[in-house]
Amino acid sequence: MPMISNDWLPALEEEFKKDYYKKLYKFILDEYHSRVVYPPADDIFNALHLTPLKDVKVLILGQDPYHEPGQAHGLSFSVLPGESAPPSLVNIYGELKDDLGCYVPNNGYLKKWADQGVLLLNTVLTVRAHAANSHKGHGWEYFTDAIIRAVNEQDRPIVFMLWGKPAQTKMSMLSNPKHLILTAPHPSPLSAYRGFFGCRHFSKCNEFLKANGVTPIDWQIENI
Repeated sequence: MPMISNDWLPALEEEFKKDYYKKLYKFILDEYHSRVVYPPADDIFNALHLTPLKDVKVLILGQDPYHEPGQAHGLSFSVLPGESAPPSLVNIYGELKDDLGCYVPNNGYLKKWADQGVLLLNTVLTVRAHAANSHKGHGWEYFTDAIIRAVNEQDRPIVFMLWGKPAQTKMSMLSNPKHLILTAPHPSPLSAYRGFFGCRHFSKCNEFLKANGVTPIDWQIENI
């Protein structure tokens, strides 16, 4: 796994000393040596590398990485250039179009959001090829909880978008009254019609940021 070198390191360095992380590290090392695992090892911490803690304005919480070739690259819901947007991201783009008038782009590469302070975090950071949730329960959840706690402790207004029941289990960790917590069903085709469509999270986010003197997010992903 790559080293974390920006301001996430002091926020997370105690985690690296804990027993769960030592077991997780060995498990992940064995998995990468013996199986096909996504994302590529160098991309595991891309969400942290691209969005330093001091720059986080929004946290969008996914579950685990995409598990087909060429998709996962360390940002929740995002796929690499050249890959078609998966169904959940198609629905996110549909809500963005209805909410803010964004056009639907020809790609699913969300690095532009990460560069603006949107922390695109999954609760589990690796997965075996073709096997969703295959790395669930091996320790990543403790580590990503520490990330969520570090964001919660920031003394400035931050927006948390919690889509679906697994993400919403983290609500009890979000104790800072400065933050805005937005909840909706998951954008997957199985649940998007139960309230993700029409949630208007993107405009609500930007209104909150502007009201607190923070530059809003440009949510438009451009065509490649």
